Amino acid sequence: MNDKNTAGQDLLNLFFTTFNKYVGKSDKNQAFTPDHICSFMSKVVGVNKHSRVLDPCCGSGAFLVRAMTDAMDDCDTEDEREKVKQEQIFGIEYEAGAFGLSSTNMLIHGDGNSNVVQDSLFNRGKWIEDNNINVVLMNPPYNATKKFCNPDYTEVWDNNKKEDPSKGFHFVEWVAKKASPLCKMAVLLPMQAAIGSSKEVKEFKKKMLDNYTLDAVFSLPVEIFYPGAAAVAVCMVFDLSQKHDKSNKETFFGYYRDDNFTKRKGLGRIEMTDENGNSLWAKTEKLWLDLYKNKKKVPGLSVMKKVNWSDEWLAEAYMETDYTKLETKDFQNVINSYLAHLVKEGYIYEN
Repeated sequence: MNDKNTAGQDLLNLFFTTFNKYVGKSDKNQAFTPDHICSFMSKVVGVNKHSRVLDPCCGSGAFLVRAMTDAMDDCDTEDEREKVKQEQIFGIEYEAGAFGLSSTNMLIHGDGNSNVVQDSLFNRGKWIEDNNINVVLMNPPYNATKKFCNPDYTEVWDNNKKEDPSKGFHFVEWVAKKASPLCKMAVLLPMQAAIGSSKEVKEFKKKMLDNYTLDAVFSLPVEIFYPGAAAVAVCMVFDLSQKHDKSNKETFFGYYRDDNFTKRKGLGRIEMTDENGNSLWAKTEKLWLDLYKNKKKVPGLSVMKKVNWSDEWLAEAYMETDYTKLETKDFQNVINSYLAHLVKEGYIYEN
């Protein structure tokens, strides 16, 4: 496998992703981001040969590898490619097992894990500032216990709270303060963070918009982390160059629930193809990016809306429904899903 070109990098990543499925996680709720979502998010923020990319919760290193591949693909010379690998990709991982995975992942992609460190990201503020980060890709823990969180923040938690009440938002806000003001961030957070029903989440939504612009929010597939964590995630994109009110622009909301992957027992979620064997995800990703980049409003898929910190940051709250595409099976699927939820939560019991 030739790691000097994009095709070789993609093949190496496919190998490592397959290998990683058989590696036990120390935390059953640990949610490693699927590679196709990493690819989408990297393209959303426009990773290129000038990007200085940080994943401060890098897990298995999927974001770093994808960003490195996209940046290398934009390079014209071997010297530029080497500069990307050695000087422009940065990662932080707290947990030893996951750090081993990310180090191995970067190593087999020819990086040598030179800028991936094992530490709490909250110990690395000066390091982040010194490296002039202009792209952040991250999937922070959503239910982190105190030892993983910012000590300054945990001091103000209610005594009865054992897990991060901000649902990962305080990780995002802390990193935003350390990155370059020209930075773009694409982050995965649970739906609760987008809805903002708790006072702690509302607090961090306000902090973010008091300093940064909410550029976009994508509602992603419900079972994106299957068979790992069960969290329903959204991708938020922030422009750190100006305050939300000052930017005075509408936020793009994408209802990107269907990525044309399907569940297979023992394999997780796998990519579907058309009758000619062509990837349906490739077409889906192209559509998603076109809608976002060109700020297109399509019923059932996307909408533009001015929002503030107290609003819901979800496409579902503002999107028009394309009723022409609704079928009886759609109603039945919703009813079935709701019934399954009630059974799972113990509200009703099957005989």
